[in-house]
Amino acid sequence: MPSTAARSPPRAERYSARDIEVLEGLEPVRRRPGMYIGGTDEAALHHLAAEVLDNAMDEVVAGHASWIEIALEADGSVLVRDNGRGIPVEPHPKFADRSALEVVMTTLHAGGKFGGEVYKTAGGLHGVGISVVNALSDRMTVEVARDRSLWQQSYSRGRAKGPLENKGSARNRRGTAVRFHPDPKIFGEGAALRADRLYTLARSKAYLSKGVEIRWRCAAERLGGHPGIPAEATLCFPGGLADDLADSLAGAPLIGNRPFAGEAGLNGGGRAEWAIAWPADAARFFRSYCNTVPTPQGGTHEAGLRAALVRGLKAYGELTGNRRAGQIAGDDILGGACGLLSLFIPDPVFQGQTKDRLSTASATRQVDAAVKDHFDHFLTGDPVSATALLEHVVERAEDRLRRKQDREFARKTPTRRVRLPGKLTDCSRASADGTEIFLVEGDSAGGSAKQARDRETQAILPLRGKILNVASASPEKLRQNQDLADLVQALGCGRGEEYDDARLRYQRVIIMTDADVDGAHIAALLMTFFFREMRQLIENDHLHLAVPPLYRVSQGGQTLYARDDAHRDRLIAEHFQGRGKIEVSRFKGLGEMPPGQLRETTMDPARRVLYRVGIANREAGAGIEATAALVEQLMGRKPETRLAFIRDRADAAGELDV
Repeated sequence: MPSTAARSPPRAERYSARDIEVLEGLEPVRRRPGMYIGGTDEAALHHLAAEVLDNAMDEVVAGHASWIEIALEADGSVLVRDNGRGIPVEPHPKFADRSALEVVMTTLHAGGKFGGEVYKTAGGLHGVGISVVNALSDRMTVEVARDRSLWQQSYSRGRAKGPLENKGSARNRRGTAVRFHPDPKIFGEGAALRADRLYTLARSKAYLSKGVEIRWRCAAERLGGHPGIPAEATLCFPGGLADDLADSLAGAPLIGNRPFAGEAGLNGGGRAEWAIAWPADAARFFRSYCNTVPTPQGGTHEAGLRAALVRGLKAYGELTGNRRAGQIAGDDILGGACGLLSLFIPDPVFQGQTKDRLSTASATRQVDAAVKDHFDHFLTGDPVSATALLEHVVERAEDRLRRKQDREFARKTPTRRVRLPGKLTDCSRASADGTEIFLVEGDSAGGSAKQARDRETQAILPLRGKILNVASASPEKLRQNQDLADLVQALGCGRGEEYDDARLRYQRVIIMTDADVDGAHIAALLMTFFFREMRQLIENDHLHLAVPPLYRVSQGGQTLYARDDAHRDRLIAEHFQGRGKIEVSRFKGLGEMPPGQLRETTMDPARRVLYRVGIANREAGAGIEATAALVEQLMGRKPETRLAFIRDRADAAGELDV
């Protein structure tokens, strides 16, 4: 009879206490390097050098070292040496059989930066950096010159290869020298530290600490493929971040006369240094640091700087009567800038061991308070530059808000059909070829046009009388105007820098207004809008003016339509001779015209007259500028320019239709 006893599961399926591993020493680092340096790629490889260099920089910032040497050697090793105090070498109180040096090099979370007394500000906070470098190096040697003696100890993959050795007297030397070689078992056989990245790292550290001397050296074998990197160099920048910004800009023209640069102490301890410029053409960048550690993902210190700049520029706008400054945001200011920010604070809080982002909550308030007063003085001390900067930032803000509105217009419904304005009566043809949209004034004219149109190719969009004059209105009013919002949405091509002719939903855009003064004014307002906001639509020959009749002239069974008084008189003289009463009626508007007559006179492609709207002398280059100046003169905010235009041409005016 078969046994009913439960079978023991195979060994691979068992899970018991013996499966629980306890990793000791630096073994966790070798098992999961990504938790400590972000991975095993090239960026992580160079992070090793940054960790060692940060320790040397902490000695500089604390005032105990004046120079640092960094060298890329022929075998791919990196040497970092400083003239600081040197890592202590005496036995550690908790580990009598090991020196303090060995404890620091082989134990996670061991270091002198926890209490805040040895280092007031430091980049290394977790006691992890140098021991991680040791764990991920196949060979490492540390030399310490301290108390007139030279000490040395070697390591491999996180373990000491022998005891700490006294190498004799070192009367004229002090500090720490760390030489390490990344482990190919971790980073791959072909992995190698690059001279250009190490040199850039060394330069950035020299800029961050005014007056420190960083001595760079690179073996000739490691310079291949990097022609701009010197074999030896001494890096020292007394101007700090201001020197860094000047070197990066390389003389590029600025908006304003000078960068905004300075430094200030922080409430609660520490200091901030900054250098910001607004170039006219150069590529933009922004780099921030905390205790010389790069923070490429920003953080609370950047938020404080943004707040100070926004508050300062808004206040200056209010002081000078520029109401548009109220819409400025941080991205409008720093998005068009080249800037550097360096913060030194005790006990900073970073996100993760790689310290890519600062999370210290108080940094926002501290930097805001430190920078705001300096920025206020910077603006009021040079009104010409400040006004130019304010106009530049306001333009960026308006462009941002316009793009935001255009994105909202471009949203799709779940059926992937474009959302169109409710008053738009669209045509049925799917493609833009052969289609046209009529912009008409008022619902009455819109009703007649809808009945007169060709449903396949002609769309109708009624407008509510006279639209906004974009040449004199504020950007805020422009964004809030519903008629213009409906128009942009119906055309589908965006506006300003976001204009895309390929997205235009119609081949022709036709302005169809009454043949009177009010109609001409509405047409002028629409043409102003298109010239200012969609100039390419005009340049690509899409914009047209319909020519509706002003008069109906009939005699017997003959009926003709006249565009204006002169055309009426000419028609009467040429076509209405002989007996019979000539009846002349004036149309009050398109809405009063029967749909059949509207189609016959204005909308039928076979019989209508269209005026194409263009820019005079556009090919010559000066035509656009001249047209822009004329639009500003006639439609802009200064009524005196319109009065001058009328006065200068008064002699040419005939009988006015008012």
